[in-house]
Amino acid sequence: MNATRPEEADGKLAVLIPGLGAVATTLIAGVMRVRRGLSTPVGSFTQMGALEVDGIRRPVNEVLPLAALDQLEFGGWDIFPDNALEAARHAEVLRPEHLQPVAEELANIVPMPGAFFPQYVKRLQGTHVKPSRSRRELVELLREDIRRFVREKGCTRAVGIWCGSTETYVEPTETHQSITAFERGLDRDDPAITASQLYAWAFLKEGVPFVNGAPNLTVDFPAAVSLAIEMGVPIAGKDFKTGQTLMKTVLAPMLKARHLGLRGWFSTNILGNRDGEVLDDPESFRTKEVSKLGVLEQILQPASAPELYGRIDHKVCIEYYPPRGDEKEGWDNIDLFGWLGYPMQLKINFLCRDSILAAPLVLDLVLLTDLAKRAQLRGVQDWLGFFFKSPMSAGGSAPEHDLFRQRAALERALLTISGR
Repeated sequence: MNATRPEEADGKLAVLIPGLGAVATTLIAGVMRVRRGLSTPVGSFTQMGALEVDGIRRPVNEVLPLAALDQLEFGGWDIFPDNALEAARHAEVLRPEHLQPVAEELANIVPMPGAFFPQYVKRLQGTHVKPSRSRRELVELLREDIRRFVREKGCTRAVGIWCGSTETYVEPTETHQSITAFERGLDRDDPAITASQLYAWAFLKEGVPFVNGAPNLTVDFPAAVSLAIEMGVPIAGKDFKTGQTLMKTVLAPMLKARHLGLRGWFSTNILGNRDGEVLDDPESFRTKEVSKLGVLEQILQPASAPELYGRIDHKVCIEYYPPRGDEKEGWDNIDLFGWLGYPMQLKINFLCRDSILAAPLVLDLVLLTDLAKRAQLRGVQDWLGFFFKSPMSAGGSAPEHDLFRQRAALERALLTISGR
């Protein structure tokens, strides 16, 4: 890591979010409550975590020059016109009594019209979208949105983070292989370029760090990585690690550490929020499925212990169930075996809240990518893999999924950035 001593976090930081839905509004309302001393930022590494310096555990935000919460200026885009208060009420994640003290502040956050291609998110019909134009024109409109927001809000810098819906599964094409090819694709309005890729490209061209919180092919292709390096911009992704995959990255290392065998892992969950509605489309679910399925193989390394992990049946299902709303429920059945091959089972029933788990990750990623930019880091920041289901990795290396190794890598990187 070639980090320089980061500049101080002076001035306001624009936090620009494509997708002002459940996750984004839960984050924004939570930060507003914490700033007023009404809540505690539980689940946030940057606000609640510590780093060991000279044998003493010190709060992360004392060791590093992170932006303070009162420096954050929130904005973004959405394909629906609801302001952040209306969107939060619609999402029904936070109770009315928690929204009320920050209602006026939330209502002042009005989304900019979104860039949207319905063929990539088939379950949603956006009503607040930019006029149907070419992809080149849409990128330029998004760039102007970024510049105008930073200018009008008096911000000194910005971070972009995708909190929008999961797009349908796409493979990279020739258009995605180089900056020149992608620019040509924009000019000829290549349908292989999705909406999320337009946002990523706009942020990178503006020299703004970008994080992908969904499993989409958004910034994890050669053209975007090359542009990030050329523009001196850090990027990270993808797919916030919250529920079942979080549990897998905890339990799979335990199985490996104890040399316990695994025959199968069946995961299913129900959720009723907009994310569940989008994932009810098989093509969008495929994007999520690919993100989730790679975890066990990378952690357990079947080739190195085929007698333990060579024949694993790994199944993942997601069911859209509107009565559950954002309160996702996951079930895991794990068929393992021990001494002399005797079978055992482990069952997990995780009644979680999707946006409550995701919101602190978004906050941490905003603050840490801003830090990375001020430390003159560029390209893929694989040390941020701790926060993702399907972490991007630099230089073609295999991504790390083990939560404990990811945490160690995160701490090592931050100590290096701090100069220790």
